Amino acid sequence: MSAALQAIRGMNDVLPDDMALWRSFGAIVEAWLERCGYRAIRMPLVENTALFRRAIGEATDIVEKEMYSWRDELNAEELTLRPEGTASCVRAAIEHSLIYDGPKRLWYGGPMYRHERPQKGRYREFYQYGAEAFGYAGPDVDAELIVMCARLWPELGLQGIRLELNTIGSAEERARHRTDLVKYLEANEAKLDADAKRRLHTNPLRVLDSKTPMVQEVVAKAPLLMAYLGADSLAHFEGLKKLLSAAGVEFTLNARLVRGLDYYNLTVFEWISDALGAQGTVCGGGRYDGLFAQLGGKSTPGVGFAMGCERLVALMKDSGKAPAARKPDAYVVHQGEGALEVAFTLADALRSAGHAVVLNAGGGSFKSQMKKADASGATLALIVGEDEVRAGEISVKALRSTGEQRRIGRQSMIEEFAATLQRIKA
Repeated sequence: MSAALQAIRGMNDVLPDDMALWRSFGAIVEAWLERCGYRAIRMPLVENTALFRRAIGEATDIVEKEMYSWRDELNAEELTLRPEGTASCVRAAIEHSLIYDGPKRLWYGGPMYRHERPQKGRYREFYQYGAEAFGYAGPDVDAELIVMCARLWPELGLQGIRLELNTIGSAEERARHRTDLVKYLEANEAKLDADAKRRLHTNPLRVLDSKTPMVQEVVAKAPLLMAYLGADSLAHFEGLKKLLSAAGVEFTLNARLVRGLDYYNLTVFEWISDALGAQGTVCGGGRYDGLFAQLGGKSTPGVGFAMGCERLVALMKDSGKAPAARKPDAYVVHQGEGALEVAFTLADALRSAGHAVVLNAGGGSFKSQMKKADASGATLALIVGEDEVRAGEISVKALRSTGEQRRIGRQSMIEEFAATLQRIKA
């Protein structure tokens, strides 16, 4: 006998009881993004592999180990399931000349894919909302994106999410720092783990982000990038900090924060919760002024963030403030000759009027149907039997409050049902 088929490891089903929370989360986030002036865009799940190699960087963990890539023999193309959204969004902006008439604020949402070791808060298929601002060079939009997040967390009912902030300067400044950092790490190579040694010459900045205690001891005395920054980079960072302080947004400076993607410059930031263990970053982003030119477009400043939906939804669920699934307004019970036809058209009419209605399916006695009606959580049971069919009426019974069962004429059913429902819920 064949083994039972299951979801792929690290790719999870979201069952109906949890979908109410996911939908509520999505509705809040999307309304918040639109309210802040960001417009929706949707990009394909599959892109040319070269896009991510050029944008994210050949020496990053994502490109080296985590991408789902394959060769499409029919079209002789190397393809990849998108591991993040910024590169795709920039590619779309270049391809469709989105900024020909000025800067743009965009947002997107959907699944991303990375072949990682699954654990709580880290999955192979995961969902993100991202926001990108193209064509804005000053620190004001960096601050806008960060402050936007600060205002979102209370809307989601979340507390204790803290902001870590850093600047990584320009490519030229990082190159000078890299030379001295490599010399320092080489002098302490015996204290580095295998991962840090691998990154030493390919992506040494990522060594600063190591979570290994022994490596962290080495990193604590490494040259700081801040010391290599010029006047323009420092002025940008000071302008950002001033705006955040004016908005009352608290932050911690983290000189070791570099993010895991090669395209960043200047501002980098992470929003972190201590309630999620090792996978505590719920939102991260920064500035990527060189990415447009890197992907073949006109040089254009950019800044953005992406937030991890699974982690934020988990925090909402743990907060005890998760919304309950919507209960039906009515459950339609029917039995006897002609009852199904009447019940069917009744349910359709009420749904068309905007009410949530469940029509009993599969038959059953009045007693068994009434049990289903009660279990559904519906406010009212609408009963159609042979007597109701002959009289041209519907029996209405309140399921969540006391009150006698009464009949309503089918001709005035929509109006009287709405009035009854409003009275009960008042």
